[in-house]
Amino acid sequence: MKENVVFEKSKKFALRIIKLYKYLCNEKKEFVLSKQILRSGTSIGANIAEAEYGISKKDFLSKMYISLKETSETLYWLELLKGSEYISEREFNSLADDCVELKKLLSSITKSSQQSLEN
Repeated sequence: MKENVVFEKSKKFALRIIKLYKYLCNEKKEFVLSKQILRSGTSIGANIAEAEYGISKKDFLSKMYISLKETSETLYWLELLKGSEYISEREFNSLADDCVELKKLLSSITKSSQQSLEN
């Protein structure tokens, strides 16, 4: 079976988001933003997993677009967490870098998939 780079990266990212969620809840006693980032940050990989078994190319593309949108939402929550000083600049940069990498991969996948549908 061929390794799916974007899926593996999204799974590792989701595990980091889960650790962040636990940290925010247990150490910072923050329960609202943490729940939001948990949902969006783990949704990226969940939609990629669904896309792998899409019933059509359009279904695949739709799920990948959802994953792409979830990366943007996750970046938004990370920015709020940094701005409200729940996470440090260093923590933000590390997570944001991984999220931006996923965003670039998903952008490339959706663009090439869209082009193949049009041809």
